[in-house]
Amino acid sequence: MLYNLSQSQSQENTALQQVATGLRVNMPSDDPAAAAADVQNQAAQSQTDQYLQNTSSLEGLLQTADSTLSSVVTSLNQAVSLGVEGANGTLSAADQQSIAQQVQGIRDGMVQLANVSYQGSYIFAGTANNTAPYSLNPAQPSGVQYNGNTGTNTVGIASGRNIQVNVPGSQIFQGAGGDVMGSLQQLITALQSGNTANIGTATNQVTAALNHVSQQRVFYGNAVNELNSNQTFLQQEKVNLQTQQNSLVGVDMATAASNLNLAQTAHQAALAALAKVIPESLLDYLK
Repeated sequence: MLYNLSQSQSQENTALQQVATGLRVNMPSDDPAAAAADVQNQAAQSQTDQYLQNTSSLEGLLQTADSTLSSVVTSLNQAVSLGVEGANGTLSAADQQSIAQQVQGIRDGMVQLANVSYQGSYIFAGTANNTAPYSLNPAQPSGVQYNGNTGTNTVGIASGRNIQVNVPGSQIFQGAGGDVMGSLQQLITALQSGNTANIGTATNQVTAALNHVSQQRVFYGNAVNELNSNQTFLQQEKVNLQTQQNSLVGVDMATAASNLNLAQTAHQAALAALAKVIPESLLDYLK
Protein backbone atom coordinates (compact mmCIF):
# COMPACT_ATOMS: atom_id res chain seq x y z
CA MET A 1 0.00 0.00 0.00
CA LEU A 2 2.83 2.38 0.87
CA TYR A 3 4.57 1.51 -2.40
CA ASN A 4 1.43 2.34 -4.36
CA LEU A 5 1.13 5.62 -2.46
CA SER A 6 4.74 6.49 -3.29
CA GLN A 7 4.22 5.67 -6.97
CA SER A 8 1.08 7.75 -7.23
CA GLN A 9 2.83 10.66 -5.51
CA SER A 10 5.74 10.39 -7.94
CA GLN A 11 3.43 10.31 -10.95
CA GLU A 12 1.53 13.32 -9.64
CA ASN A 13 4.78 15.28 -9.11
CA THR A 14 6.00 14.40 -12.63
CA ALA A 15 2.71 15.46 -14.21
CA LEU A 16 2.67 18.67 -12.18
CA GLN A 17 6.21 19.51 -13.24
CA GLN A 18 5.38 18.89 -16.90
CA VAL A 19 2.39 21.22 -16.71
CA ALA A 20 4.46 23.89 -14.91
CA THR A 21 7.44 23.79 -17.27
CA GLY A 22 5.79 22.76 -20.52
CA LEU A 23 8.50 20.12 -20.88
CA ARG A 24 8.25 16.35 -21.10
CA VAL A 25 11.95 15.96 -20.24
CA ASN A 26 12.96 17.95 -17.17
CA MET A 27 15.99 15.83 -16.26
CA PRO A 28 18.16 13.42 -18.26
CA SER A 29 16.63 10.37 -16.58
CA ASP A 30 13.21 11.25 -18.01
CA ASP A 31 14.46 10.36 -21.52
CA PRO A 32 18.25 10.04 -21.87
CA ALA A 33 18.24 9.96 -25.69
CA ALA A 34 16.00 13.02 -25.99
CA ALA A 35 18.00 14.86 -23.33
CA ALA A 36 21.26 14.23 -25.22
CA ALA A 37 19.72 15.42 -28.50
CA ASP A 38 18.36 18.50 -26.71
CA VAL A 39 21.87 19.44 -25.54
CA GLN A 40 23.04 19.45 -29.15
CA ASN A 41 19.96 21.41 -30.17
CA GLN A 42 20.61 24.08 -27.54
CA ALA A 43 24.23 24.38 -28.69
CA ALA A 44 23.02 24.87 -32.27
CA GLN A 45 20.55 27.53 -31.09
CA SER A 46 23.31 29.37 -29.21
CA GLN A 47 25.50 29.30 -32.30
CA THR A 48 22.64 30.58 -34.45
CA ASP A 49 22.03 33.42 -31.97
CA GLN A 50 25.72 34.35 -32.21
CA TYR A 51 25.57 34.37 -36.01
CA LEU A 52 22.48 36.58 -35.87
CA GLN A 53 24.33 38.96 -33.55
CA ASN A 54 27.31 39.00 -35.93
CA THR A 55 25.01 39.70 -38.85
CA SER A 56 23.28 42.59 -37.05
CA SER A 57 26.60 44.17 -36.08
CA LEU A 58 28.04 43.75 -39.58
CA GLU A 59 24.99 45.38 -41.15
CA GLY A 60 25.73 48.52 -39.15
CA LEU A 61 29.38 48.42 -40.22
CA LEU A 62 28.65 47.91 -43.91
CA GLN A 63 25.89 50.50 -43.99
CA THR A 64 28.24 53.02 -42.38
CA ALA A 65 30.90 52.25 -45.00
CA ASP A 66 28.40 52.53 -47.86
CA SER A 67 27.01 55.80 -46.51
CA THR A 68 30.56 57.18 -46.20
CA LEU A 69 31.39 56.24 -49.78
CA SER A 70 28.19 57.93 -50.88
CA SER A 71 29.53 61.12 -49.30
CA VAL A 72 32.87 60.53 -51.05
CA VAL A 73 31.09 60.30 -54.41
CA THR A 74 29.21 63.52 -53.67
CA SER A 75 32.46 65.32 -52.79
CA LEU A 76 34.21 64.06 -55.91
CA ASN A 77 31.33 65.22 -58.08
CA GLN A 78 31.72 68.63 -56.50
CA ALA A 79 35.47 68.56 -57.21
CA VAL A 80 34.85 67.67 -60.86
CA SER A 81 32.44 70.60 -61.17
CA LEU A 82 35.03 72.91 -59.62
CA GLY A 83 37.69 71.56 -61.98
CA VAL A 84 35.52 72.20 -65.02
CA GLU A 85 34.86 75.70 -63.73
CA GLY A 86 38.56 76.27 -63.06
CA ALA A 87 39.50 75.18 -66.60
CA ASN A 88 37.44 78.03 -68.03
CA GLY A 89 39.98 80.35 -69.62
CA THR A 90 37.96 83.44 -68.71
CA LEU A 91 38.57 83.08 -64.96
CA SER A 92 41.07 85.32 -63.25
CA ALA A 93 44.03 83.97 -61.31
CA ALA A 94 42.31 85.05 -58.09
CA ASP A 95 39.21 83.03 -59.04
CA GLN A 96 41.35 79.97 -59.73
CA GLN A 97 43.10 80.36 -56.38
CA SER A 98 39.70 80.54 -54.69
CA ILE A 99 38.61 77.34 -56.44
CA ALA A 100 41.90 75.70 -55.45
CA GLN A 101 41.11 76.46 -51.81
CA GLN A 102 37.68 74.87 -52.21
CA VAL A 103 39.22 71.73 -53.70
CA GLN A 104 41.74 71.67 -50.87
CA GLY A 105 38.82 71.74 -48.43
CA ILE A 106 37.32 68.77 -50.29
CA ARG A 107 40.65 66.93 -50.06
CA ASP A 108 40.87 67.58 -46.30
CA GLY A 109 37.26 66.45 -45.91
CA MET A 110 38.11 63.33 -47.90
CA VAL A 111 40.73 62.45 -45.29
CA GLN A 112 38.08 62.71 -42.59
CA LEU A 113 35.72 60.49 -44.56
CA ALA A 114 38.49 57.94 -45.13
CA ASN A 115 39.09 57.89 -41.36
CA VAL A 116 35.49 56.99 -40.49
CA SER A 117 35.15 54.47 -37.66
CA TYR A 118 32.43 52.13 -36.45
CA GLN A 119 32.25 51.11 -32.79
CA GLY A 120 35.83 52.27 -32.27
CA SER A 121 37.35 50.52 -35.31
CA TYR A 122 38.51 52.32 -38.43
CA ILE A 123 36.66 50.89 -41.41
CA PHE A 124 39.15 51.62 -44.20
CA ALA A 125 42.41 50.73 -42.41
CA GLY A 126 42.57 47.11 -43.57
CA THR A 127 43.21 44.88 -40.58
CA ALA A 128 45.02 47.68 -38.70
CA ASN A 129 41.66 48.99 -37.56
CA ASN A 130 43.01 50.63 -34.40
CA THR A 131 44.94 53.18 -36.47
CA ALA A 132 43.49 56.11 -38.40
CA PRO A 133 44.27 55.10 -42.00
CA TYR A 134 44.97 58.56 -43.42
CA SER A 135 46.83 61.65 -42.28
CA LEU A 136 47.87 64.82 -44.09
CA ASN A 137 51.51 64.76 -45.18
CA PRO A 138 52.75 67.49 -47.57
CA ALA A 139 55.91 65.46 -48.22
CA GLN A 140 53.85 62.84 -50.09
CA PRO A 141 52.95 63.47 -53.77
CA SER A 142 49.26 62.96 -52.92
CA GLY A 143 49.49 65.24 -49.88
CA VAL A 144 48.37 62.41 -47.58
CA GLN A 145 49.84 59.29 -46.05
CA TYR A 146 48.18 55.88 -45.74
CA ASN A 147 48.82 54.32 -42.31
CA GLY A 148 46.72 51.19 -42.68
CA ASN A 149 47.52 47.93 -44.46
CA THR A 150 46.10 45.90 -47.33
CA GLY A 151 44.56 43.18 -45.16
CA THR A 152 40.89 42.23 -45.13
CA ASN A 153 38.65 41.04 -42.29
CA THR A 154 36.31 38.05 -42.53
CA VAL A 155 33.55 37.11 -40.09
CA GLY A 156 31.53 33.90 -39.74
CA ILE A 157 27.85 34.51 -40.47
CA ALA A 158 26.67 30.88 -40.63
CA SER A 159 28.06 27.39 -40.22
CA GLY A 160 30.86 27.04 -42.78
CA ARG A 161 30.11 30.46 -44.24
CA ASN A 162 32.32 33.54 -43.90
CA ILE A 163 32.03 36.97 -45.43
CA GLN A 164 34.64 39.62 -46.20
CA VAL A 165 33.56 42.83 -44.47
CA ASN A 166 36.00 45.49 -45.66
CA VAL A 167 38.08 46.82 -48.51
CA PRO A 168 41.42 48.45 -47.58
CA GLY A 169 41.49 52.21 -47.90
CA SER A 170 44.51 52.05 -50.19
CA GLN A 171 42.40 50.10 -52.70
CA ILE A 172 39.45 52.51 -52.49
CA PHE A 173 41.16 55.88 -52.28
CA GLN A 174 44.45 55.16 -54.06
CA GLY A 175 43.69 52.22 -56.31
CA ALA A 176 45.14 51.51 -59.71
CA GLY A 177 41.81 52.38 -61.34
CA GLY A 178 41.68 55.83 -59.79
CA ASP A 179 43.65 57.75 -57.17
CA VAL A 180 41.25 59.91 -55.16
CA MET A 181 43.87 61.56 -52.99
CA GLY A 182 46.44 61.98 -55.74
CA SER A 183 44.00 63.37 -58.32
CA LEU A 184 42.64 65.93 -55.86
CA GLN A 185 46.17 67.05 -55.03
CA GLN A 186 46.99 67.37 -58.73
CA LEU A 187 43.84 69.43 -59.27
CA ILE A 188 44.84 71.73 -56.42
CA THR A 189 48.32 72.17 -57.88
CA ALA A 190 46.95 72.79 -61.37
CA LEU A 191 44.48 75.39 -60.12
CA GLN A 192 47.21 77.14 -58.17
CA SER A 193 49.40 77.26 -61.30
CA GLY A 194 46.54 78.60 -63.42
CA ASN A 195 47.38 76.26 -66.32
CA THR A 196 44.00 75.43 -67.89
CA ALA A 197 45.35 72.40 -69.75
CA ASN A 198 46.72 70.91 -66.54
CA ILE A 199 43.46 71.74 -64.77
CA GLY A 200 41.54 69.83 -67.46
CA THR A 201 43.87 66.84 -67.17
CA ALA A 202 43.60 66.81 -63.38
CA THR A 203 39.80 67.08 -63.61
CA ASN A 204 39.74 64.00 -65.85
CA GLN A 205 41.80 62.15 -63.24
CA VAL A 206 39.32 63.13 -60.52
CA THR A 207 36.54 61.79 -62.77
CA ALA A 208 38.45 58.50 -63.11
CA ALA A 209 38.79 58.39 -59.32
CA LEU A 210 35.05 59.02 -58.98
CA ASN A 211 34.28 56.08 -61.28
CA HIS A 212 36.73 53.91 -59.37
CA VAL A 213 35.11 54.67 -55.99
CA SER A 214 31.68 53.95 -57.47
CA GLN A 215 32.94 50.53 -58.55
CA GLN A 216 34.46 49.82 -55.13
CA ARG A 217 31.20 50.83 -53.47
CA VAL A 218 29.46 47.90 -55.19
CA PHE A 219 31.28 45.56 -52.78
CA TYR A 220 29.47 47.03 -49.78
CA GLY A 221 26.09 46.98 -51.49
CA ASN A 222 26.53 43.30 -52.37
CA ALA A 223 27.71 42.50 -48.84
CA VAL A 224 24.63 44.15 -47.31
CA ASN A 225 22.38 42.12 -49.62
CA GLU A 226 24.19 38.93 -48.66
CA LEU A 227 23.76 39.72 -44.97
CA ASN A 228 20.04 40.38 -45.42
CA SER A 229 19.65 37.03 -47.15
CA ASN A 230 21.70 35.32 -44.46
CA GLN A 231 19.65 36.91 -41.69
CA THR A 232 16.45 35.53 -43.21
CA PHE A 233 18.06 32.07 -43.37
CA LEU A 234 19.22 32.25 -39.74
CA GLN A 235 15.82 33.36 -38.47
CA GLN A 236 14.18 30.41 -40.21
CA GLU A 237 16.90 28.11 -38.86
CA LYS A 238 16.13 29.34 -35.35
CA VAL A 239 12.45 28.59 -35.81
CA ASN A 240 13.32 25.10 -37.08
CA LEU A 241 15.57 24.42 -34.09
CA GLN A 242 12.92 25.61 -31.64
CA THR A 243 10.37 23.33 -33.32
CA GLN A 244 12.81 20.45 -33.12
CA GLN A 245 13.45 21.16 -29.45
CA ASN A 246 9.74 21.16 -28.71
CA SER A 247 9.34 17.80 -30.43
CA LEU A 248 12.27 16.39 -28.43
CA VAL A 249 11.48 17.53 -24.92
CA GLY A 250 8.25 19.50 -25.11
CA VAL A 251 4.95 18.21 -23.79
CA ASP A 252 1.45 18.40 -25.18
CA MET A 253 -0.31 20.58 -22.61
CA ALA A 254 -3.70 18.90 -23.07
CA THR A 255 -2.13 15.49 -22.50
CA ALA A 256 -0.12 16.79 -19.55
CA ALA A 257 -3.22 18.27 -17.92
CA SER A 258 -5.09 15.01 -18.41
CA ASN A 259 -2.20 13.03 -16.93
CA LEU A 260 -2.07 15.39 -13.96
CA ASN A 261 -5.78 14.92 -13.32
CA LEU A 262 -5.42 11.14 -13.50
CA ALA A 263 -2.36 11.17 -11.22
CA GLN A 264 -4.14 13.33 -8.65
CA THR A 265 -7.16 11.03 -8.72
CA ALA A 266 -4.98 7.96 -8.31
CA HIS A 267 -3.05 9.57 -5.46
CA GLN A 268 -6.25 10.55 -3.64
CA ALA A 269 -7.55 7.00 -4.06
CA ALA A 270 -4.34 5.59 -2.61
CA LEU A 271 -4.59 7.94 0.37
CA ALA A 272 -8.21 6.98 0.95
CA ALA A 273 -7.41 3.27 0.80
CA LEU A 274 -4.51 3.68 3.18
CA ALA A 275 -6.69 5.65 5.59
CA LYS A 276 -9.07 2.72 5.80
CA VAL A 277 -6.41 0.05 6.15
CA ILE A 278 -4.36 1.65 8.96
CA PRO A 279 -7.17 1.90 11.58
CA GLU A 280 -8.28 -1.69 10.88
CA SER A 281 -4.73 -2.97 11.21
CA LEU A 282 -4.27 -1.16 14.53
CA LEU A 283 -7.54 -2.60 15.83
CA ASP A 284 -6.48 -6.09 14.83
CA TYR A 285 -3.15 -5.53 16.60
CA LEU A 286 -4.83 -4.40 19.80
CA LYS A 287 -7.07 -7.46 19.82
